[in-house]
Amino acid sequence: MPLMRCFALLFSLGLTLFASGTARAQYVGHLSGFVMDAHTGAVLSETDADLQRYPASLTKMMTLYLTFQALEQGRITLGQRMPVSIHASLQKPSKLGMRPGSFLTVEQGILALVTKSANDAACTLGEFLGGGDETRFAAYMTSQARRLGMSNTTFQNASGLPDPDQVTTARDLARLARHLMTDYPQYYSYFSTEQFVFHRRIIANHNPMLKLYAGADGLKTGFTDLAGHNLVSSARQGRIRLIGVVMGAESNTQRNNTMIAMLNRGFEAEGQAPQPLLKSPSLVASGHTRRWGRRTVPHFGGHRHRVVLVSYRPRVLHGRVTHRTSVSHRGHHRS
Repeated sequence: MPLMRCFALLFSLGLTLFASGTARAQYVGHLSGFVMDAHTGAVLSETDADLQRYPASLTKMMTLYLTFQALEQGRITLGQRMPVSIHASLQKPSKLGMRPGSFLTVEQGILALVTKSANDAACTLGEFLGGGDETRFAAYMTSQARRLGMSNTTFQNASGLPDPDQVTTARDLARLARHLMTDYPQYYSYFSTEQFVFHRRIIANHNPMLKLYAGADGLKTGFTDLAGHNLVSSARQGRIRLIGVVMGAESNTQRNNTMIAMLNRGFEAEGQAPQPLLKSPSLVASGHTRRWGRRTVPHFGGHRHRVVLVSYRPRVLHGRVTHRTSVSHRGHHRS
């Protein structure tokens, strides 16, 4: 390669890194971590918590926050049907695989985001809440992030698919997680949904902490090649509830083990002895599970013409939203 051309390429790369000011933080394997007390907001530990990172699917936490906001304000309802656009249907996996012109209810969209982290569902929600324009919705996401004090966060889409200008920090995401709990507690329990049924398919939750860590009840995983393996978790043990954030891990194993160690240290710092893990991290599978809480969920195997449907519906009990399932061998699934 000619010397001048090589110099030009290096100079161009240098400008790019300088302009971003955060390129070092984007390298996979350079971890950012943060743990806070969810009740008091006290910071218990932090490691490079203000470095801007690519959020990947942690973006969907803000999409869900604004969905809950619209529900609370009465602008939308859980059963309202949202049209699936060509743009939404073309989003890259993970996705539900919906066709253009089909419809998705708001509640199905919520469940698709907290379990499968479906990008087509996130885009559909973004377009629906943004008046048909995901870009407009992303601008609203950013303005709401500023309102919540997320000063180092900028959103460009509703899903978290790669965009060089879509960045956040571990501290900002912990702040968002806390607002999800405190601003819309009636909807927070959606994050603990282990699985739901969509078009006769059981959609399992990607978050391994629900099966692994005692007291864990959400929130979100995220991954892209540039972002690495990200995770925001909350767990309650005794009277203590913690929020943890890990960003930039090289693998799911590193991400999970880092989160476990951070939460354990956080509980110890709060005077709460960490409870034993529910199972070994090596035994937590990422595939579909056939367990739902303490009940076994029938699966679509064996009898070819026998359709087993599992219905999901939250209900309010003593002021709290609980999750309820029912199993039917006939009829249609309703969410």
